[in-house]
Amino acid sequence: MTHSCSDESAILYKLHSLNKQISSTFEGCTGISQSRLDILHQLYEVEEISQTALQKEINIDSAAVTRHLKQLEANGMVSRRKSQTDNRITLVRLTDHGRHKIISFREEKARFVTQMLDGFSEEERALLGSMLNRIQANLKLV
Repeated sequence: MTHSCSDESAILYKLHSLNKQISSTFEGCTGISQSRLDILHQLYEVEEISQTALQKEINIDSAAVTRHLKQLEANGMVSRRKSQTDNRITLVRLTDHGRHKIISFREEKARFVTQMLDGFSEEERALLGSMLNRIQANLKLV
């Protein structure tokens, strides 16, 4: 069976639209963007990390990481300091407040995902995951 270009374009449009809708709804439910949650999650896993290493771990550009960290710092969730051995390096860590918040964000994210996938059987969830993994692998070849 062949697929027309317009069918494939509709799939791309649907994926793009879903991404925007999921991001917007997720942020509305949790009060935090997925990018900031990724940063907090990564910081939760380490005691302290350089801003550059953090940026590489979460795979977003350095300007975005700086912007997110400034906001998270203003909200008291992270702290930043210059390295004592190399003033060019900024070290980032989660504050106690940030540690408490990441736990509640994780719980809210789990509720969000459960609601988003409501009505999907385990088999359908596995199939969807498999198809998304295939798309992701195909994109690495582009």
